Order: sequence, then structure tokens, then C-alpha cells
Amino acid sequence: MELRHLQHFVAVAEDRHFTRAAERLMVSQSGLSASIRALERELRAPLFVRTTRRVTLTEAGRALLGEAQRILAQVRSAHEAVAAVQGVLRGTLSLGAEQCIAGVPVAGLLAAFRRRHPDVEIRLRQAGSGELAEEVAAGRLDLAFAYRTQADTEQLRSVSLAGEPMTVLCHPGHRLAGHGAVLTPRDLADEVFVDFHPDWGPRRVTDTAFAAAGVRRTVALEVNDVHGLLDLLDENLGIAVVPRHFRHKRASLASLPLKDSGGTAYETIALLPPAQSTSPAARALMGLLETGSA
Repeated sequence: MELRHLQHFVAVAEDRHFTRAAERLMVSQSGLSASIRALERELRAPLFVRTTRRVTLTEAGRALLGEAQRILAQVRSAHEAVAAVQGVLRGTLSLGAEQCIAGVPVAGLLAAFRRRHPDVEIRLRQAGSGELAEEVAAGRLDLAFAYRTQADTEQLRSVSLAGEPMTVLCHPGHRLAGHGAVLTPRDLADEVFVDFHPDWGPRRVTDTAFAAAGVRRTVALEVNDVHGLLDLLDENLGIAVVPRHFRHKRASLASLPLKDSGGTAYETIALLPPAQSTSPAARALMGLLETGSA
């Protein structure tokens, strides 16, 4: 089995399109099709269902995809490890981060990394914490900055980075805006909420806090973007429980402390593969973060 066949297979699987995959790989479409056919012959199984409009994975293709991605990630790691021994970092840093993550200056960190390692290509992916954990465990990301959603496993380890309490944000004309006391989940039982999708860290913190207080809440609007959530609050479409630093992103909104949020309820962590599998680029990025060089 040739590595280029796996590279071609993964590209088609990710793009769901032979023409786009060929353009990305800078190969001819006929050459790409021939490569996929050769892989299918070797595995004695069709990997794609091809129609005039789309390309989808077969059951065999779905089984191969994760393994192929892991193999290619290991090959990249091998190249990067040799380059690191020679004193030069090369290759790709695949980083995941939940949007507006607490306690990690992502842009400044990447700028500092880029100055020190200009030969490393950086790919930043934003998603919810649950999805990021799966991506790191599967070897598709080198590391991710996320909210703690699970205990460490054989495929995934975590490093605690920061913590902060949650706060309530609402429109200045909302009835809660003039509330003088610290709020509790029970004070918010009848409110309508704007929140992130269930995979996001702030949503998980809020769900856990309200469940612990025995309070059911109504989430009327779900979003997957921080600024979209703030825009909805600006229109007085509900309230939101978010990490405290969000209040600085929209000064026009009212901010109220939430008592039963567990103190430092939102815990930011770095998600990494086992130490022996951590790429040199990921180790270098963590080194900058831990020394405060960002």
C-alpha cells in the first residue's frame, strides 16, 4: 500500500469531490481516479459510491478513513521529529480551539510561534470542545485548547491552563439588568436563554450548573458563534450564561454574577495525545504558552 494512495483517498473523502481533491493535490483527475482504483483493488473493496452529483464513502471507506488519517499523521510526525533533532521545525501544526477560549491568547501565541518557527505551516480549526477532543484522540489535530469535557484516556491527555466563573449577560433593557443581588440558577428558572450548541464548553458548564440546582431552562436560540450570540442578546432575544471574560466583548450588555457557577467553573485545558505521540510543533507551542512567551 503506497502512502500517496492513502493521501489521495483521504483528500477525496474530505472533499467529497474528485475534481476539488485533484486540484488540492495538484494532480490530474484521471491520475487521482486511477490511484483510488488501485487502492480499491488492493483492499478488494469499493471505497466510494460515485454518482454524477456527489461522492460518498462506503462502509469500507468509512472504516479506512480513520486509519488512513492516523497513518498519515504518524508519517508527518516522523518527518517533524527528524527535523526537530536537526534543530529546525518544519511541517504542519494542526491546532484546534473553541472560539474565544478563556485564558489563552491564541492569536498572540501563534504570532510568537510563527516568529520562532517560520517553516511550520499552521492550520487552525475552531469547533466545540467535544469535537476537538475527538479530533485530537484520532490524530487529526496535534493539540487543542478547549473546555474539560472528559477524563484523560490512553489516547488523550490534558493540561490545565486557566479557570474563571460564569456570568449572566443580558440586554440593558431586560428586567434583570437592574438586579442588585448575585443571581442563582433558581432566579433564572423562567427566563429564555440564548446559548451555544451542546458540544460547546460554556453550554456544558451551564447545563451542569442548572441540573445540579434542579432547574430546567428554556434554550430558545442556539448558535455556534460567539459574536452571533452577542448580537442576539443585543436584540433582547434572551439571556446567556457565559465565561466572565465575554462581558468585555460587548460593553453595551449588562453583566451580572452567577453565584452557583462553581467558582472557576469554566476550566480551559490543552488537549494533547500521549507524550510519546506529541508532535515537536505541539511541544514547541506548549513551551511558549507555559513560559509566557506569547
